[in-house]
Order: sequence, then C-alpha cells, then structure tokens
Amino acid sequence: MAPVFAHGQLRLYLLSLLESGPKHGYELITALEDRFGGTYRPSPGTIYPRLARLEEEGLVRRVDDGRKSTYDLTDAGLAALAARSGELAALEEGLAETVRGLAAQVRADVRGSMAGLRADLAAAAQQARASAVPGASPRPGDARTASHVRWAESEAMLQRFRDDLRAELRRVDAVDGVTQLTVDTLRTVLEGARTAVRATLQ
Repeated sequence: MAPVFAHGQLRLYLLSLLESGPKHGYELITALEDRFGGTYRPSPGTIYPRLARLEEEGLVRRVDDGRKSTYDLTDAGLAALAARSGELAALEEGLAETVRGLAAQVRADVRGSMAGLRADLAAAAQQARASAVPGASPRPGDARTASHVRWAESEAMLQRFRDDLRAELRRVDAVDGVTQLTVDTLRTVLEGARTAVRATLQ
C-alpha cells in the first residue's frame, strides 16, 4: 500500500489528535485506525518514534504512569498547531479522499474473493453432478436421511457464524464503534455468499 501520509504530515496529525486532550500511544493508534475506517492502522514502530521526536522538540510532554505513558500538547505544540491550521485543513481533505480510495480497494478485493468462491463452489457442484453414478437410485429413506444430516450441519454452521460475528460486532460497538466500511464489507460478503451457495442448489 502506498504511504498514507506524506513527509511530516503524520507528525502534524498527531498534534491535532492531542489537541482534544492527553492520550496514550495506543489511543493515538486507535484514533488513526478509526479515522481510516479500519483500512489503515499504524504500527507502534511508526507512532512512538515520532512522539519521541515531538517531545524532544518541546511540542508534546510525556507523563509516565506505571507502564503507560501519556502524551499531551505543550504551549509550543498548541502554537505550532495553530500556525499550521491551513495545512491541517488541506491534510484532512486529502485524508478523506485517501479513505474513500482505500475503502473502494477493500470492497473490490472482497468482491474478487467472493467471485472466486462462487466459481469454486459452482465447479465443485458440477463435478459432483458429473461423478454421480448413472442409473444409481439411492433408496428414498437413505437419501432423505443423508440430506437431513447435511441440512443440520449447514444450519449449525450458519448459527455459529451468526453468533460469532454478532459477538464481535457487539464488542467493537462497545469499544470503538462499528464503521461504515464494516457494514459495507458485511453486506458485500453476505450477498456474495448467498449467490455462491444458491448456485450449488440448482
């Protein structure tokens, strides 16, 4: 993936995130991930060296609290942020466009994966039909029992999928909030899966 921030832009954005109050490094990482709808999450190795440099320059102060460190803007940091307000506004516009591009790429990747899955399932169904023994007539009772077992297995898989995903969505909703990208991805995946499974029911 191409760099999200140009040279110096991430430092400026970190200052803007600290304007609302002190934050831990993890909170800054999460805030950036939220800003990009989950399509970009900077690593600690990207964030902490920049925070250390901002501290050296007197733009932020670090307060150690046990094993965690909190970062806050200094007066110099506030002044630097105010002086670059125009640059920050342009950066926000650029980030909005970047987010739209990343989201479109994710949706395209999901659609591509689902297209491949549909093709694989269709091929498997065709192979199963082709390999059926001509003239073989399973006893009605045996065929019905086998079908019911497969139906029950499918039903159980659907229930597990629903329960697991609902638990994840509840967790994210309670902590960070569910993003529109998550909703769009879920819609695309479910629609693709429904189409793929229906192709095997013909």
